[in-house]
Amino acid sequence: MEIPKNAIISQSGGPTPVINNSLRGVIDGLKEYGDKVGTIFAGYHGVEGILREELLNLTAQDDYEIKLLRTTPTAGSIGSCRYKLKEHQEADFNRIIEVFKAHNIGYLFYIGGNDSMDTANKIAKLAAKRGLDLVATGVPKTIDNDVGDSEFKLIDHTPGYGSVARYWASYIQNANEENNGSSPSDPVLVMQAMGRKIGYIPAAARLGDPNREMPLQIYMAESNLNLPKLYENVNEMLAIRGRAMVVVGEGIDVGDIGQARDSFGHTNFSASQLTVAQIVTNYINEKGLCVRGAARCQVPGTDQRGSIAFASEVDLDEAYLLGKKAAQIAVEDGGGFMSTILRKPGTDYSVYYDKVLLELVANSERSFPDEWLTADKTDVTDDFIRYARPLIGENWVRIPLENGIMRFTRFKPIFADKKLNEYTPAAY
Repeated sequence: MEIPKNAIISQSGGPTPVINNSLRGVIDGLKEYGDKVGTIFAGYHGVEGILREELLNLTAQDDYEIKLLRTTPTAGSIGSCRYKLKEHQEADFNRIIEVFKAHNIGYLFYIGGNDSMDTANKIAKLAAKRGLDLVATGVPKTIDNDVGDSEFKLIDHTPGYGSVARYWASYIQNANEENNGSSPSDPVLVMQAMGRKIGYIPAAARLGDPNREMPLQIYMAESNLNLPKLYENVNEMLAIRGRAMVVVGEGIDVGDIGQARDSFGHTNFSASQLTVAQIVTNYINEKGLCVRGAARCQVPGTDQRGSIAFASEVDLDEAYLLGKKAAQIAVEDGGGFMSTILRKPGTDYSVYYDKVLLELVANSERSFPDEWLTADKTDVTDDFIRYARPLIGENWVRIPLENGIMRFTRFKPIFADKKLNEYTPAAY
């Protein structure tokens, strides 16, 4: 009887509040195919863990810890990384194949964004050339909602976005109470949202005020408005309402911010010298307001993608089912696919799960629809609200507590025995 092939799950890039529920979905899905799948491993800290032969045994973990993945945010359970496998790093690719052969790996699941889908696709193609029977399957993840196409035919939305959208819908409500109370001295509040190149996250602030009652302006990378125009718009709002709340996407062009970049070449805004919000605030204050007082700013950090308290139950459920779908695709359909979620036609929100070729989503990058921006480029339309509103859900997520604090997954450090020589990743 042939020994079942083992599976390995890897994560890459910035985490999300629901990424671990996709991980749980893959694990639970694979366990349903116990006669075809052997031990389930995780590459500890993504592909870097695979290169170092650090394979965390997930099959050996307690069922309770697996269940806790539902409400365990970010990537602390098995780790993530920002290590890019580049074409010239042949030694890295060779090492991955060696590790897979040494540990009888026949299934690779890669949870990540567009870069991760590209990585999974490259590994699968190399494995085929080297005679390794490897089924590579992608599981979508990104808070930016930028994976796929602009027609929403490859994927409707990515797990993680609904929870970050819910975060901003809640954040803007609290910020409005603050600004309304302190406006005699601090009439302008500038808030910076994540989103390097695309505006889905700052746009989500509108979900906290769908009836447009707040003095709210939203500036996304797609707005293409300069600082003088932003300043003019803010003063116009002040003249009408006496106060203004300004949400700026971190990717808007405000000049040099002393950019720091990760290994993928992406700007790391939290590590750069200046923040976009501070530059905007300084500019407004230097130019002066048409009312008494000054502008102030707030810059939420990784809590946008790491707060399970603001997670969307819809997002959690969909992330899990996408993970389970990935397991089903891998075992029943073979490799070269990513599990995907698509919206059914009609006014009531309903989705179905399917598969799409990795090649189609590898390094894909959707844009924010022009028609979802208002004519003055300072807000989003009701069409965006209709698209995004179902994703944030209705209820607060229930989080297990122990001794008054949240109880997250804590896996035991049970690793596969190393069978190969030590290896230093090429990009170190």
